Amino acid sequence: MKTNYIALSVPIFFILIGIELAYTFYKKLNYYRLNDSISNLSQGIGSQLVGLFMKSVLFMGYLYIYEHWRLFEIANTIWTWIILFIGVDFFYYWFHRMSHQVNALWAAHIVHHQSEEYNLTVALRQSWFQGWFSWVFYLPLALVGFDPLIFLTLSSFNTLYQFWIHTRTIKSLGFLEYILNTPSHHRVHHGSNPKYIDKNHAGTLIIWDRLFGTFQKEEEEVYYGITKPLASWNPIWANLHYWQDLIETAKKSDSIFDKIKVFLKPPGWFPEKLGGFQSAPEIDVVNYRKFHTETAFKVMIYAVLLFLAALALGSYQLFYFDKMTLWPNILIAALSILSMLTCGALLEKKHWFVGVEWLRYFLGAFTLCFMYQLDFNVNWLMALFAFHFLMFVYFLFIKSEYKNA
Repeated sequence: MKTNYIALSVPIFFILIGIELAYTFYKKLNYYRLNDSISNLSQGIGSQLVGLFMKSVLFMGYLYIYEHWRLFEIANTIWTWIILFIGVDFFYYWFHRMSHQVNALWAAHIVHHQSEEYNLTVALRQSWFQGWFSWVFYLPLALVGFDPLIFLTLSSFNTLYQFWIHTRTIKSLGFLEYILNTPSHHRVHHGSNPKYIDKNHAGTLIIWDRLFGTFQKEEEEVYYGITKPLASWNPIWANLHYWQDLIETAKKSDSIFDKIKVFLKPPGWFPEKLGGFQSAPEIDVVNYRKFHTETAFKVMIYAVLLFLAALALGSYQLFYFDKMTLWPNILIAALSILSMLTCGALLEKKHWFVGVEWLRYFLGAFTLCFMYQLDFNVNWLMALFAFHFLMFVYFLFIKSEYKNA
């Protein structure tokens, strides 16, 4: 039986986020903004939901090669675990590095780098589509003959390790900085400063960056985010905006070869006709401003409720996905994503928020009725109905506030 270690770790993630938030609040460090944190966590929810629908399909590639083409029978020993841990980390480095050097891969991975803050919520800001290609990089491990379940376990722990390094509260770990990927090293990786771009791709061990020439020590202040800021809290747009940029560039390119190169070359590459390669600009320290939107307190409360609704639905689905049939899973996932979408629209004061929110309530009512017909737990359905009914009452209360905002 496969164990979803990421899902089981969610409560620990939120406890650690709470501890860091309390510490930074006490120290007045201003490492957190509510709108940015909601956006980061929404990306994490969406990533897990999309992953639920794709996990079996993606895992089949590794499983097929292991069952039909593996070269060796490898016994399950402590040395197997150690060697496979190193192998997983090695191939993670190359997957991560290529995700920064091939536009089509960067279009997915860019989501993780969009936040202009750096705190533990950023660790959960994950692409919804990156998992569709990342598994390919690990196929040599299946060919060698490493057991799929051990691989899944170690790759999960490789991911879990990287959670805690998304913090500014830990400065240096002394001699461990030479061996492990640390908060200092990973802060560099998230920097939009030209000297920090495409550096420190490590998962757990920083030795790969030191060996392959991509290591950069943290020196001057790090400015977080991407060189062309997203400037949006919309979770769907966050996953699609760079694809639009690539498609528009390909349309403007003359030759078929340039159109293909747009997707295969590194970020910043353009055909000569469009100006050629464009290097990342230096940080304008004087005029630098983070993307931010002011939201009335009443409206912000509703945004938090929307996020909590998405979090509750997403958490339920993480643990009960395999026990539900396809249509309930689709409806719950759609309701979760729509909640995150309207939350982002509310924070950005988009004029279409009210109309889409009415659609969300309609979908919510339909989902509840559908699940009732399928004999879902009545107490759970009643709690969900009560929560959404109270939200609806509050929605009617804040509509005028939103329109006047």
